[in-house]
Amino acid sequence: MRAVVQRVEKASVEIEGRSHAAIGPGLLVLLGVEDEDGEADAVWLSQKVAHLRIFRDEQGLMNLALRDIRGEALVISQFTLFASTKKGQRPYFARAARPEKARPLYESFAALLGQEIGHTAATGIFGATMKISLINDGPVTLILDSRNRE
Repeated sequence: MRAVVQRVEKASVEIEGRSHAAIGPGLLVLLGVEDEDGEADAVWLSQKVAHLRIFRDEQGLMNLALRDIRGEALVISQFTLFASTKKGQRPYFARAARPEKARPLYESFAALLGQEIGHTAATGIFGATMKISLINDGPVTLILDSRNRE
């Protein structure tokens, strides 16, 4: 499971020209599910994201986590995070999980993240074409991967 985590002042998702979800200060999480991922990956990654100390404290240092600031989270499914561009110019998505496997893990990750931060994480709609808007804060952007737990 792979996530691109962005600290944001605000973020929103629009689907078919309509606002679907919006958050204030917090994290935008673009989440990709790999074919070999399981529930343990969702648990590890949700805990990691929730407890990342990437928000400023009173001294301006990154010492606070999402729950500490009572921040919000927006989770968007993003199978393209597992694109391979090794051959040619067209991305190849063989490592990305099929929807029947990816959807439940995406939903589990969002639910687990909500439990970790103490309130529901906002989401897009799995498989929908979405327009994401955000105002980066920092910018702070991290890439996390449950197969490479750095």
